[in-house]
Amino acid sequence: MIAADRPVQRPAGARLLVVDAQGRLAHLPRARFVERLRPGDLVIANDAATLPASLHGTHLRSGGTIELRLAGRASLARDDVHDWSAIVFGADDFRTRTEDRPPPPPLQAGDVLSLGSGPQPLYATVQRLLDHPRFVALRLHGTPDAIWAGLARHGKPVQYAHLREPLQLWDVWTPIAGAPVALEPPSAGFALDWAALRTMRARGVGFATLTHAAGLSSTGDAALDARLPLPEPYTLPPETVRAIHAAWARGGRIVAVGTTVVRALEHAASRAPRGGLPPGPGLATQKIGPHTALQVVDVLLSGTHEAGTSHHELLRAFADGDTLRRADAALEAGGYRTHEFGDSVWLERRAAVAPARKAPALAA
Repeated sequence: MIAADRPVQRPAGARLLVVDAQGRLAHLPRARFVERLRPGDLVIANDAATLPASLHGTHLRSGGTIELRLAGRASLARDDVHDWSAIVFGADDFRTRTEDRPPPPPLQAGDVLSLGSGPQPLYATVQRLLDHPRFVALRLHGTPDAIWAGLARHGKPVQYAHLREPLQLWDVWTPIAGAPVALEPPSAGFALDWAALRTMRARGVGFATLTHAAGLSSTGDAALDARLPLPEPYTLPPETVRAIHAAWARGGRIVAVGTTVVRALEHAASRAPRGGLPPGPGLATQKIGPHTALQVVDVLLSGTHEAGTSHHELLRAFADGDTLRRADAALEAGGYRTHEFGDSVWLERRAAVAPARKAPALAA
């Protein structure tokens, strides 16, 4: 596959590899994904906007230059912005490949980081190392309003070396972006536009949203990448739960736009041993892979993902290894573009696996 190197969300030539429930492959223009939808289906997308989660600054004890990338917090609450996990690099910026970035100055509990330039930097204190010299728990200083202002003033979108120019915040917001809680864009949503939503409605297809704090996709370190995805908070609205049960009642499929939607829905379902799908906040801590019995999602519309990544591992809950190898080969042979501004895949849950859904008693 070829890395998409320009932040164009909906290029005219965007492509879609379709993998149906029987493992058959087909190639379509991405704009035609709506043709794969059936009357009664429900499409669910992540409406999280992307935070400027990359902050450059100084490790005050040593005077060393750092870049800090926020990696997670416990909830989506607006005032819950003091305590974070973070990945810390040394000097350089996104133009250096993540795996080639130098380490930060040696970090220890109590170290203070000055983030940003000018007269009003944002300050953070390292609380502890998280079993890795560049992975830390930290606390941002100030009131919630001051922290939000500091992120807006000094932060930039997290970015990787395959992109040529610095990202602007509007580059990483999907058309349905709402609350700024994601640390990287829920980029599967770049495939959506208002024309697609109008066509869905005309075809009798429902549309709903949830909010999930999409996390970092890479840390540049194999040991840290093996921990991905990290715990990610989400909120499942009651109206989305009602829409899911209504779709089930009419025999429709649940179509997730992005791996974050799969993770949120499947985590929420796992919390309801007596049946139903509980609305409200949650913290997705599970990893989804070949041994996951999907309870909610039937179809995934996602970006293209390279084998060995946590995103690609999630695809194995939908399709067997042979099907995914054939799909990967088709993506490679077809010159599909990868990463967040790349092409897309439509992946239907394999026909041999019955949905492990619980009784549709509405828990709302």
